[in-house]
Amino acid sequence: MKKRQLRNDTEQMEINTLIQQARQLQGDPLSAADVRFTSVGQMLAQQASNQPEQIYLSFAEDGNIRQRYTFAQFRDAVASVAAALSSKGIRRGDAVATFGYNHPETVIQYFAAWWIGAVVVPINPGEDDARIAFILGNSQTRLIFVRDEYTERLAIILQNEERTTEVVLCGGDQDQFRGMLRSEFSSTPFAENCLESPCLIVYTSGTTGAPKGVLLCQGNLFADAEGISKWHSITSETVMMCVLPIHHVNGTIVTLVTPMYAGASVVLCRKFQSQHFFPIIAQEKVAIVSVVPTLLAFLLETEINLAEYDLRYFRHIICGAGPLTCQLAERFESHFGFPVIHGYGLSETTCYSCFLPISLRPEEHQQWMQQYGYPSIGIPIPQNEMAIHNEQGEAVEPGERGEIVIRGHNVMLGYFQNEEANQKAFTFGWFRSGDEGFMVMDSNQRPYFFITGRLKELIIRGGVNISPLEIDEVINSHPKVAAGIAVGFENNMYGEEVGAYVRPSDETLTEAELLEYCRQRLPAFKTPKVVVFGEHIPVTSTGKYQRNKVKHLFGDYKDHQFNERKLAANG
Repeated sequence: MKKRQLRNDTEQMEINTLIQQARQLQGDPLSAADVRFTSVGQMLAQQASNQPEQIYLSFAEDGNIRQRYTFAQFRDAVASVAAALSSKGIRRGDAVATFGYNHPETVIQYFAAWWIGAVVVPINPGEDDARIAFILGNSQTRLIFVRDEYTERLAIILQNEERTTEVVLCGGDQDQFRGMLRSEFSSTPFAENCLESPCLIVYTSGTTGAPKGVLLCQGNLFADAEGISKWHSITSETVMMCVLPIHHVNGTIVTLVTPMYAGASVVLCRKFQSQHFFPIIAQEKVAIVSVVPTLLAFLLETEINLAEYDLRYFRHIICGAGPLTCQLAERFESHFGFPVIHGYGLSETTCYSCFLPISLRPEEHQQWMQQYGYPSIGIPIPQNEMAIHNEQGEAVEPGERGEIVIRGHNVMLGYFQNEEANQKAFTFGWFRSGDEGFMVMDSNQRPYFFITGRLKELIIRGGVNISPLEIDEVINSHPKVAAGIAVGFENNMYGEEVGAYVRPSDETLTEAELLEYCRQRLPAFKTPKVVVFGEHIPVTSTGKYQRNKVKHLFGDYKDHQFNERKLAANG
């Protein structure tokens, strides 16, 4: 027993060492010299003192501004709720969950928990009840804020829980949160020196298996906010807009934490609505919005006359967190005239790890977005390093495909209570993304990175790896396709075959027409062999395609032997 324990302890030490290596930048851990603040409480208090009357948060619902908070008002609300949490026994390191949606009260709850050094656990209402129950149990949540719409559902989820979780109702006739906003609560000092203090557990939204909890610290948030704000020239004069769900790091880090870090303003939208997107940008003088590719497609499908709006303050769109095709990027930029600043990152790296430079000339921008078959995700922000590794953890040559790996100050503390996942993710002292990609050097020896797909999503046909994103590009370039994805389905002849799941924009599109179109643009082994038409392509709440959810639609073709020559002759 002692030998087994010693072996386990040794393995744990080795994993911890590898994680620490991955969290360093050129051998140095994050320090106070690398960021502007050492705790969220200090950040909020200082920004409210510097610019008390400036608007930090505006809340938009159905195209109308419903609420506004100055920095001082937001600080006072956060301090009141923080004091109320303290009175309930919530301490530094305790987990506080939020079961709601984009709303100022949810943002206040985040910052109130961070004010006292607690850990926020955002719940995505789109998850099923079993996964939410797992998240609450795994995170050891002590208190949960729940919007009125979800109270009955939460009661069902909690009824089998062994541990007691305090519930605070938000909204409705029995609103308890309003009481926490009252000034009768004595103030509580904010937690200090929190760079390494856990502050956020974001659970992955995989379609199979238990979700993994990504554990981030306050220093991670500051490091990424520093990189994002510097890259996009975000200052106290900048207005940003949040249209993504704030239960995900993109909404939280890019358009909540970064504006606070830079002393900027943000318009928080209850949800994305195409018809209100540009009107709000014009009305609120928004400069930057962060979106996922799916939203670009939605905007292109909406009849919008930009000439009706004053968009002189709007600079560009940040786009990431999902598969962006060259074709979609080109259509959007040509139609609307605003650049798409493509980027890449994961919850495990806080949010963004790289972006296209915003200083590129238009022709350079187009080169990196269109020339290589995939739109470039750009070059690393200074807060982290990136590389392309083979399976042995060795860097590959430029242009050669491998796994995207990252190390730096925005890399997570690790997966919460999941040492097996940590061991796989940090094998070589870098965080292994699970994404396949390649890198190209520019004339100034700057590395431009590209993502070609998830390694687990690669279609393995007859032992040959095929990237679905490459096929997505061709499918979506057809003029009668509104949206489409390549799907690897089980096939007894090749192990897997290539199919296409498509939402057409023109009902005259036929399977034969699309297959012939792909056949002319792809080698035979990459060409889809069958097309399934549908009205809805499943995506996660952040716009990532869920290919596995439509694989079953190709079940009739498991035993089918496709003959490329015959298909070509009949095309």
